[in-house]
Amino acid sequence: MICVTVPATSANLGVGFDCLGMALDLYARFSFERSDTLMIDGCEPRFCNNNNLVWTSFCDTLTRLGHAPFPVHITIDSDIPLSGGLGSSACCIVAGVVAAQLLSGLPYNQAFTLDMATKLEGHPDNVAPAIMGGLVSSFTAFTASVGSANTDDKDANLQVDADASDKNADSCSHSKVFSTHFAICNQLHFITIAPPYEVRTADARRVLPTTVPFEDAVWQMGRVVGVIDALTSGKMDVFAAANADRLHEPYRKQLIADYDQLRACVLAHGADGFMISGSGSSMIAVAHEQKTAQALIDAICSSYPSYWVRDLHAAQTGVRFKDSADKS
Repeated sequence: MICVTVPATSANLGVGFDCLGMALDLYARFSFERSDTLMIDGCEPRFCNNNNLVWTSFCDTLTRLGHAPFPVHITIDSDIPLSGGLGSSACCIVAGVVAAQLLSGLPYNQAFTLDMATKLEGHPDNVAPAIMGGLVSSFTAFTASVGSANTDDKDANLQVDADASDKNADSCSHSKVFSTHFAICNQLHFITIAPPYEVRTADARRVLPTTVPFEDAVWQMGRVVGVIDALTSGKMDVFAAANADRLHEPYRKQLIADYDQLRACVLAHGADGFMISGSGSSMIAVAHEQKTAQALIDAICSSYPSYWVRDLHAAQTGVRFKDSADKS
């Protein structure tokens, strides 16, 4: 039997739209054991079938490795809210990819796992930190488009396409993922807030503009570097100044009923910053002191008693696995 543990992840981190992600110390645990028929335990009945994401990821990986899929008994024990912007789908994909390698008799390969998981998820911003842990900056280089872009810097009205990653989706099988790992300051608290409703990823994409002004693209570039520096060093004055997104949060907050009120609440109680986790509906307030973190939790729970609230820290390591037959 193979046991795989995968951390929750938060993508975007404000100004790092579609490129930054971090792992959090909230986990989903999966066990895989060969079986006569497919069996899935530990999730809602609607997911206990051949369309289960863990199972399809497992099968797709076996096929890519040159093996015929075989039935397994999958047991899932997850602490991560579903469809809330905390990487629950990335966890399922990574678990399936890792288990397929190990149950087919191959050693774990991180580069293969990142490549395969990105192809299955469609983007690396959640799967990369789930695999590598910590803070990860990722981009995908599409070989079909290298050298084809027209970059006329004389155009004063230049617009930047906000959906470029989606338009290149068909080229994903001819791409390479580049991910850079950073250790996150251990003193930081990530107060994670999940409302009792979901935001559909399709809706979160639909509300985005198709183009953004050049000045907004420049605004983001400087601040994303500042956010990386702040999260790795603990310089929260830098984080507070840099945590001001223009690409997606102004549009996606419309889908989160209490975003503005929650933001005002946590900033009034000392948070260093506030951001949507992934495409929502979860949100994260950042604090560098325990007393501030507790004040934030108390304020949120008092005003929003039905919300799921946790004081999380960075998970500095990503996916872990163990073969129960290994006695070492």
